[in-house]
Amino acid sequence: MDRVVSEEEIVEDNFEQNIRPNSLDEYVGQAEVKENLSIFIKAAKLREEPLDHILLYGPPGLGKTTLAYIIANELGSNIKTASGPSIEKSGDLAAVLSNLEPGDVLFIDEIHRIPRFVEEILYSAMEDFTLEIVVGSDNSSRSIKIDLPPFTLVGATTRAGDLTSPLRDRFGIINKLNYYTVDELKKIAIRTSKVLDCPIDEDAAIELARRSRGTPRICNRLFKRVRDFALVMGNGSIDLKITKHALDRLKVDELGLDETDHHLLKSIIEKFNGGPVGIEAISSSIGEEQTTIEDVYEPYLLQIGLLKRTPRGRMVTEKAYEHLKIPYKEK
Repeated sequence: MDRVVSEEEIVEDNFEQNIRPNSLDEYVGQAEVKENLSIFIKAAKLREEPLDHILLYGPPGLGKTTLAYIIANELGSNIKTASGPSIEKSGDLAAVLSNLEPGDVLFIDEIHRIPRFVEEILYSAMEDFTLEIVVGSDNSSRSIKIDLPPFTLVGATTRAGDLTSPLRDRFGIINKLNYYTVDELKKIAIRTSKVLDCPIDEDAAIELARRSRGTPRICNRLFKRVRDFALVMGNGSIDLKITKHALDRLKVDELGLDETDHHLLKSIIEKFNGGPVGIEAISSSIGEEQTTIEDVYEPYLLQIGLLKRTPRGRMVTEKAYEHLKIPYKEK
């Protein structure tokens, strides 16, 4: 069963596409990133040159994919998309690159998951707009160079540290996306309500924003669920009462934590005396993959100060004990 507060992208009808902003002016949050991108895009258009390759990194659900589409729209270009896990061999990447048109934006999500031997093909493509591939067997192999049209690569990753230095150094523009403020998420909730023609009170929008883990994708997903409660149990308009009732029923607490977050924190407290404890032990304790804990759960828990990393492992903070209403014992 998918978590309603998961930052991971879930394919469900065309909801995400319908509410996606189309321009930098419509995009809420990430003010500094937006301002810089606006200048870089305008400069590239004035020079009539392709925009430098762009790397977007940060926790999932913060708008990296949306920004890639906006960049293409602002450039007046087409966008071609791919994902790191789907590019398993050199031929996969060669097929993507050879289908590009002049000025296209190529968006590769989870770019850190491209195999290293495939990644090397990107180097010449990004630097010189050429594609070098080796054909034939070991005894009669030969290298073929194919010219590519000028294009802009937009890479997105949740794990910038996993990128190799040669690949990272070939991006001319590198931007980190940060968690959103409650005010920014409130604006997103209000914008979504207008796009979907589902009225929401300002107090309800604030409550929804407070429980969205600083993440637009979660805010919009919770909006969709609260909208259902408002339609069935009310008159279709979202107010504070129905919002609190819906989110409580969904077991999303005041800080945006759900049952999985509670299970993780309580496991460290009850089984490991609050820590420090290694990630492997936590993984085994709650039955989740280490990468899932590190990419999905930990970033927000660290951000709001419920969890901390030490040289000896993870520790639950006094603030977490207070939030979970568990007596805290000094160590």
